[in-house]
Amino acid sequence: MTFTHHEQTPTAEHPFADIVRILGKGKKGSRPLTQDEAFRAMDMILTDQVLPIQLGAFLMLMRVKEETPEELAGFTLAAKASFDLADTKVDLDWSSYAGKRRHLPWFLLSALLLAENGITVFMHGDHGHSAGRLYTENMLEFLGMRPASSINEAKQQLDQQNFSYLSLAHFCPKLHDIIGLRPILGLRSPVHTLVRLLNPFNAKYSIQGIFHPGYRPVHQQAAALLNQPHMAVLKGEGGETERNPDMECLVQSVHNGELSDENWPALFARRHVKPDILDPQQLAVIWQGKAEDEFAIASVIGTAAIALKLLGKADTQEQAQLLATHYWLGRDKEKYLKSLNI
Repeated sequence: MTFTHHEQTPTAEHPFADIVRILGKGKKGSRPLTQDEAFRAMDMILTDQVLPIQLGAFLMLMRVKEETPEELAGFTLAAKASFDLADTKVDLDWSSYAGKRRHLPWFLLSALLLAENGITVFMHGDHGHSAGRLYTENMLEFLGMRPASSINEAKQQLDQQNFSYLSLAHFCPKLHDIIGLRPILGLRSPVHTLVRLLNPFNAKYSIQGIFHPGYRPVHQQAAALLNQPHMAVLKGEGGETERNPDMECLVQSVHNGELSDENWPALFARRHVKPDILDPQQLAVIWQGKAEDEFAIASVIGTAAIALKLLGKADTQEQAQLLATHYWLGRDKEKYLKSLNI
């Protein structure tokens, strides 16, 4: 990542210094950025108008105080202004930035299940910024798929198979570079949060997963400030957009400016023991119906159910769960008919 250092007189203050001062002027003097200030700050970062030392200070000051909804909205609007993706048909925007460590990324099968049933799903993410995690981009090959390598290829995949995954590096490389600073700084930054809100193709519906529960209402309120028509955010397994069937799941949503909270129950009375080894080949085995895994299948169906209710395909949790179950069982006609006692 390169940064332009404009020539200045020794006494001239750098324009970005004001942003650092707002955030860092002590316990009594500092304050959050307004949405406009956040937009200006991120715009300067994305157009190479800040120095590396300023970027580091900004990222860590933001990390210590944590982002407000207004700041996230400003950052997101500036990021979206930096790339120009003409709207294309996308029903559901699905962010995937955390990577999985304890369980396989079963949510990927949830997204593909929706795509098989006529719902266009665009997934975006990043990989490699945290060691020991399985990232979506690297998991697709185990399902005989590949990530898109450009915006145009993503559009083609969406047309052909109702699903595409595109790395952040291909539509906002500067944010990708900043995420890559995590091993250097030792901490996540506000970029890890804002990328989940990008919704590059401006889908009417978006779904996001977070790891820390405190970020859930921040995402919800930021989506409202961004005028996102329909959005749902949940504390997902490992921080991905994935319902853990062993636990109650609080989903916080925005629908046409109205905020709502909804608890989804645990699907099992007892928690499952996490696998000792994560074998990505199991994704294909479960997807092809060659093995049974009640945790995996419950995760796939349960996550799809939350998406279906968000999309308005079902009015209640029970209807959404039933529809997702029918989608899953419908992939194996013999099992499906047996489940209906036909």
